[in-house]
Amino acid sequence: MSADVTAAPAAVRFAGYAAVFGKRDSGGDVIVPGAFAATLAARKEAGVRLPLLWQHRAGQRIGWVELAEEDRHGLRVIASLSPGAGPAAKALAAGAVNGLSFGYRVREAAPQGGGRALRSVDLIEVSLVTRPMQQLARVHYVDSSGGRLAPA
Repeated sequence: MSADVTAAPAAVRFAGYAAVFGKRDSGGDVIVPGAFAATLAARKEAGVRLPLLWQHRAGQRIGWVELAEEDRHGLRVIASLSPGAGPAAKALAAGAVNGLSFGYRVREAAPQGGGRALRSVDLIEVSLVTRPMQQLARVHYVDSSGGRLAPA
C-alpha cells in the first residue's frame, strides 16, 4: 500500500523572516531595526498571538505565530499551520511557497529615497505568500516531523 502524497502533513511548522531590516521592498519602504519593538511588547503583555494568514486574506487563517522577535537581521518568526491549512500546508511542505510578509499599520515613518523608513509599526498579522514585497522575507526551515524549532 502506498502513502497518499497529496495529503498535507499532520503538523507543519516553519521558521523564517517576515521582514529584513535595511532592505527596500518593492513599494519603496525600508524597515528600521526596532520598528516592531513596541507592538511585540504590547502583544506579549496582553497575551495576544499573531495570526498566520494565507496570502494576507483575513478569512483564511492557516495557523498561529508561535514566536515573533527582532534580531539583528529582521523580524524572525516561528509559526505552525493549523490542521485545516490544506493547500497552504502542502505548498509549504513541498517548497512551492516560501515567501513571508506581514500586515501592519504605520505608527511612525519618515520619507526616504522615494519611499518610507518605517520606524514603528503595529503588527497585525504574518502571511505565507507566493511573492513577498521584500524579496528576502522567506521561510528558511520547514518541519513536518513534529520536531522543535529553536530560536537562532
